[in-house]
Amino acid sequence: MKTKLKGEDSLILVHVEQQAQYENDFNERMFLYFSRLLEENPGKRIIPIALFSYDDKHKEEPTTYEMSFPFFHVVKFNYLTVELKKLNWRDFIRQSNPVAGALMSKMRYTENEKIEVKKEFLRMLVRLEIDPARNHELTAFFETYLKLTDEEEDRLQEEVRDLNPEEEAKVMELMTSYERKGAKKVAINLLSDGMGVRKVVELTGLTEKEVEELNRQKSRNNG
Repeated sequence: MKTKLKGEDSLILVHVEQQAQYENDFNERMFLYFSRLLEENPGKRIIPIALFSYDDKHKEEPTTYEMSFPFFHVVKFNYLTVELKKLNWRDFIRQSNPVAGALMSKMRYTENEKIEVKKEFLRMLVRLEIDPARNHELTAFFETYLKLTDEEEDRLQEEVRDLNPEEEAKVMELMTSYERKGAKKVAINLLSDGMGVRKVVELTGLTEKEVEELNRQKSRNNG
């Protein structure tokens, strides 16, 4: 990403490397990526950042890459690190960055806090007034990593009802919209497997009109 620092006119490069599992030689790879970026962008300043998203919060990630001999120090390369599992999700609920909200699903929280994490994530989406398509994308990412049981989903709805009426309505609308999109994806898969419209209606809770329209769309796409 090319951007500017506050108070400066010149562009800098921000290199973010996402790492989902522990690797012994990751620091060397960061140095190689940095070297290639520098070669392609001579004269540009580069800020390298490693974003670690794996679940083991006890791993200590290095922040440097060094090469030296007993008689000579060749290079010491430093990079910034962000380890999601070592971050407290509560520090991010008032931010205006929806991506930070979605990443709360990979941060540090207890089993007892799961419902509250999702509630605050949904409240953030409502507060930031994000368009429906991006809402769905962020929610799908969030729910990939933080899954609630049916019982927990029921408790979440009870907690949402305790919000002020205006916010409750918007959060409920967001939850319903996401659930219906998920149901439509299931319906399309069932129709593709040859299941009849009425049975799909029964299993997904969608209306017969909605399922028939999905069936027509599937036929047009296949045609």
